[in-house]
Amino acid sequence: MKKEFRDLLKEKGRDKLPAVLLAAAECAPLSKTGGLADVVGTLPKSLAALGIDARVITPYHRVIKEKYADQVEHMFYFYVQLGWRREYAGIEKLVLDGVTIYLVDNEHYFGDRIYWGGEAEGEQYAFFTRAVLDALPNLDFQPEVVHCNDWHTAMIPMLGRTQYPGGMQENLRYLLTIHNIAFQGIYSFDYVKDLLGVEDKYLTSEFMELNGCANYMKGGLVFSHKINTVSPSYAREIMMPYYAEGLEGILNARHDDVSGIINGIDKVTFNPRTDPLLPAHFDRGHRKGKAACKAALQERMGLEQRPNVPLFAMVTRMTEQKGFDLVACVLDDMMSREDMQFMLLGTGDSRFENFMRQAEERYRGRLCAYIGYSEELSHLVYAGSDFFLMPSRFEPCGLSQMIAMRYGSLPIVRETGGLRDTVQPYNQYTGEGDGFSFANFDAWEMRDTIHKAIEAYYKKDVMEGLITSAMKADFGFELSAMEYARLYLCML
Repeated sequence: MKKEFRDLLKEKGRDKLPAVLLAAAECAPLSKTGGLADVVGTLPKSLAALGIDARVITPYHRVIKEKYADQVEHMFYFYVQLGWRREYAGIEKLVLDGVTIYLVDNEHYFGDRIYWGGEAEGEQYAFFTRAVLDALPNLDFQPEVVHCNDWHTAMIPMLGRTQYPGGMQENLRYLLTIHNIAFQGIYSFDYVKDLLGVEDKYLTSEFMELNGCANYMKGGLVFSHKINTVSPSYAREIMMPYYAEGLEGILNARHDDVSGIINGIDKVTFNPRTDPLLPAHFDRGHRKGKAACKAALQERMGLEQRPNVPLFAMVTRMTEQKGFDLVACVLDDMMSREDMQFMLLGTGDSRFENFMRQAEERYRGRLCAYIGYSEELSHLVYAGSDFFLMPSRFEPCGLSQMIAMRYGSLPIVRETGGLRDTVQPYNQYTGEGDGFSFANFDAWEMRDTIHKAIEAYYKKDVMEGLITSAMKADFGFELSAMEYARLYLCML
């Protein structure tokens, strides 16, 4: 155990680090739609290395049953009272890669999609919230901290502290991590009263009311003991109306309880030296394999076999939040004026998907749009590209820029949230940096930054230095776990 933890424990009169239960709607590799799952799946392993017993509780989604049913151990079952509904809840246990995961089973709520959308999703995760709270006293594990993630679990702190008088739920410490404040769980008062029995006194602006509705996220922000988000810059940004989506009031009121901790990546899964999904391997000191990956990517995607032309890539959702409107604005100018190739992997708004299909026709051999997603292909894109574009309007943390850097693809990012915190822009006077960035959400500022990246591409010494710096950057979860361990201790 690290000395600083020993000192903190001594200060608090303890002899061990707290046990932690992470509650989340998804958890990689069991169920995944985005970066939340990666965090929940990886953080417990890094916490365990520090001596923290960290476990996960998540829905037993259909995608988990299809793959892991024969590894699951049934623990117990009970019935959840959800308004007038009385629903079965089974608690199953799965140990995967040394991490204990509790699975909440209910075929009605979790037998189909991970997220239902609309009011149905509010009921889906109201059930999960109630099931977690009711299951806590009967688990073979007694946490001191419940670490909730995003709006789907944000009501756990509120209900735990207001509806379980004298129970262990009332006395637990609750942390709420905001992965994306744009999603809040907004429903009518009557709907939330019916589902969760919330008293009228809590359906006010002091507690969970916002804009005439009940807001799951706001309830969590009011009742959690600590609040954190997934980068220091995003923690500052969500204090401002532009980023806070209406929640700046409660966040500023609780300013001293809000912090930002950068996410990490799984350095075993994303390792160009050992990645089984790559046709050739490489590392910081031996990069011939990267050239082979570039050639393989060009061949697979129908791009011209040109080893010395800069290849730009995106692995993204094609939405305005991800800055795809900026790309659409200047793509034709870039492709007509610059000697470059462009590779897209992703799905999103239909207007952007159609735009990219048409662009592929106009620039066949120089531009490829793969409308869909492939985990295998994403690894090849990271390894085979020279530059990785992320022009987000906002980005709480972002993982793709970290993965790209580990594979020697230089990120080009807008200076927001976690992108600002993880990418050091190239300084032409000192040679320092590990990527490129632009400050304003402006298509032509992005376009100018891409031009500067192309200029740097043809300066061998500059590129060597940038790629070396990018691949040296350490974004493992070990650093994130240290910060979370400190936060857990400070909550006790």
